[in-house]
Amino acid sequence: MPFPFFGDDKSTIAQLLNTLPQTGRLEWIGLRPARREAMLSVEEATVETDRHLAGDHARPKAGGKRQITLIQQEHLAAVSGFLGLSEPVAPGRLRRNLAVSGLNLLALKNKRIAIGPEVVLEISGECHPCSRMEEELGPGGYNAMRGHGGLTARIIAGGLIRVGDEVRVTTAE
Repeated sequence: MPFPFFGDDKSTIAQLLNTLPQTGRLEWIGLRPARREAMLSVEEATVETDRHLAGDHARPKAGGKRQITLIQQEHLAAVSGFLGLSEPVAPGRLRRNLAVSGLNLLALKNKRIAIGPEVVLEISGECHPCSRMEEELGPGGYNAMRGHGGLTARIIAGGLIRVGDEVRVTTAE
């Protein structure tokens, strides 16, 4: 089947929004051991169904839309550029749980993604920056993060995730 190009009589916005054939990669996993403490970078973590990452201090309610947070790996360089830094910002400084490369996360809003063989997340919304970015990144940190703050997700199916795991769009309900 040929790819539906915009303007083609057979293409619709819905078709275009559902054209996500690529896969991504889990680049980083971070846990917050306690409120306002530095993030711990780990190679693997247990994702608890409808709860959170084991070992993370956050205790979101069951059914909540912000059980885990993700940031686009490619946005780390953009944030650094806005701040005039020569190296990409380390993902732990941005206080998100997962950094993913290779997929436009914003295009996945309201969709489900699978990480590795077990974990399924439902992307629930944008994760806007907070004033804490000024403390962490210095003056302008909040504005550097605007539009690059990542996404929140609900944990549909838990399991073990590892840095390097494939991240893919799933149609599983």
